[in-house]
Amino acid sequence: MKQSTFKILITGGAGFIGSNLCEYFLSKNHQIICLDNFSTGHYHNIEHLISNPNFKLIEGDIRNYSDCQKAIQNVDYVLHQAALGSVPRSISDPITTNDVNISGFLNIISAAKEAKVKRFIYAASSSTYGNSELLPKVEEVIGKPLSPYAITKYVNELYADIFSKTYGIETIGLRYFNVFGRKQDPNGSYAAVIPKFVMQLMKHESPIINGDGNFSRDFTYIDNVIQMNELAMLTQNLEAINTVYNTAFGERTTLNDLIETLKIELSKFDSKILDVKIVYGQNRVGDIPHSLASIEKAKKLLGYNPQFSLQQGLKESVKWYWENLN
Repeated sequence: MKQSTFKILITGGAGFIGSNLCEYFLSKNHQIICLDNFSTGHYHNIEHLISNPNFKLIEGDIRNYSDCQKAIQNVDYVLHQAALGSVPRSISDPITTNDVNISGFLNIISAAKEAKVKRFIYAASSSTYGNSELLPKVEEVIGKPLSPYAITKYVNELYADIFSKTYGIETIGLRYFNVFGRKQDPNGSYAAVIPKFVMQLMKHESPIINGDGNFSRDFTYIDNVIQMNELAMLTQNLEAINTVYNTAFGERTTLNDLIETLKIELSKFDSKILDVKIVYGQNRVGDIPHSLASIEKAKKLLGYNPQFSLQQGLKESVKWYWENLN
């Protein structure tokens, strides 16, 4: 039986997660519209896709409603990844974070409603759990947000809920937990911890861990995230829509353990990396001490079955960074 093909809008499609989604869904013969303003995404992430007849790049901004309308014409599904990430960035500039993550979100979901798309899947965030100390994190129990970024991502969930109830648009939110993998940008002041550590270790520079290294995270490899987006897009289970899911592996790792694993994996390419010293700094404002997802809801309702543990994902990621950015 021939697989159905769809027209999919991926906002933030030149970013880390977005470009991986573009690549994957193109490989499944879907038509892809990539909307990006290149504020944090990179042209080199999608350059190899430009010649594909099923790929269309629209340079535009979700803060501009007409850009959203232009991108969403005749689209079946929206995978909304465009956002200004980073807790520290939101603390230093809450206005722009709010503008992109809330006003931009409202624009794109409104355009999706007008265009009568089949379903709107959006990147939510584990930061929504805020000061809740419950572990593992279950979708129905959240605390108070600890940063402007966390507030914006929670407001996205509230808007999605209202839009599904008021206008009948199908929505699914994916609360991403510390996603990592190929194409994640190691540069810039708000670089995520894994690519940043990898690049520092490759240069024999001492990585700085915020705090004593005992904070823990549920690090989630990009291919698990792609699986969740596909399941959310294609599920026919009515019970599975108009809700949110943890998107994670379901195990937690301390930063100390993370850095040791990275050193071991990188030492296969350069044995001197084992000798690089680690430096410890201050805890960061707005950081949650421990994060661990329950993935039972996603397993039960979506059939989620993550294939990549932290170790497997790090092995793939380190190889990619070594071959592409060394």
